[in-house]
Amino acid sequence: MNKVLTAIDNSGSFRVYLTISTDLVEEARQIHQTTPLGTAALGRVLTGAGLMGLLLKNDRDKLTVIFKGDGPAKQILATANAHGEVKGYIANPDVDLPLRPDGKLDVGGSLGIGELTVIKDLGLKEPFIGTIALASGEIAEDLTAYYYISEQQNSAISLGVKVETDYTVGAAGGMIIQLLPDFKDEAVDALESMLASLAPITTLIDEVNAEGTVLSEEGKVKLLADKIFAGMPEEFGIRALDMREIKWECDCSEERLEKALMTIGVQDLTEIIEEDGQAEMVCQFCLKKYLFDKEHLERILESIK
Repeated sequence: MNKVLTAIDNSGSFRVYLTISTDLVEEARQIHQTTPLGTAALGRVLTGAGLMGLLLKNDRDKLTVIFKGDGPAKQILATANAHGEVKGYIANPDVDLPLRPDGKLDVGGSLGIGELTVIKDLGLKEPFIGTIALASGEIAEDLTAYYYISEQQNSAISLGVKVETDYTVGAAGGMIIQLLPDFKDEAVDALESMLASLAPITTLIDEVNAEGTVLSEEGKVKLLADKIFAGMPEEFGIRALDMREIKWECDCSEERLEKALMTIGVQDLTEIIEEDGQAEMVCQFCLKKYLFDKEHLERILESIK
């Protein structure tokens, strides 16, 4: 499980959602067999979506985050819900580009020019859909821009994934800070000063892992929070509210893929039965395979005639 610390500052000016998501991102890497660049891109999106899901107010609420661009990654999609369950995929898991001049993986270049769409299903007749042009393709900056443009919510988002030389995930994490309605201007100044000098979140997670070898996952997230907010004035220091979690969870099933087969129409389904005699469906999120034999396909065909 990947623990998420939720907190509020002492003045009631902002709230914080902070996680170390290394296990989540490593599980996604193993499923999708991503390149280091693909791991970094997908990992940031999964972590960001997972935290955004926890911001939803009702148990049945869920959201989908879609990054789509003209770069070689093509599309990265993740879905999450209020229970911290998240899943996702990258259209091109083999994406690869030279490192940026600063030696970092070029996540922005992998997406290129495009747009970010956030779909929130809040149980209403129509879902809320917000779309913006990609600000940088670096994921955190784009999600920050989305909140400001589409939801008029001032936020600061940090996301990071460190990939080791053996392609495994060494560290991953994320943080969302959002101003509350009655924020104090001094809190904004303090936050801006803190964020301007903040080390990359993966660097801080490495420090936590080195210093807190005997700590639980919960203890490590608390130590990470201490490192991030150590220099804040006492008035704007944070106090923990809750410890939640995000985790990889795919809810695919034979029934869901059956419904997908129903949507292709009588003619196409008849052709599959006559020409192939079976159909193999693969979940795009977890890559689990479902085989529908001729008899099963004929039952589906009868149900849609």
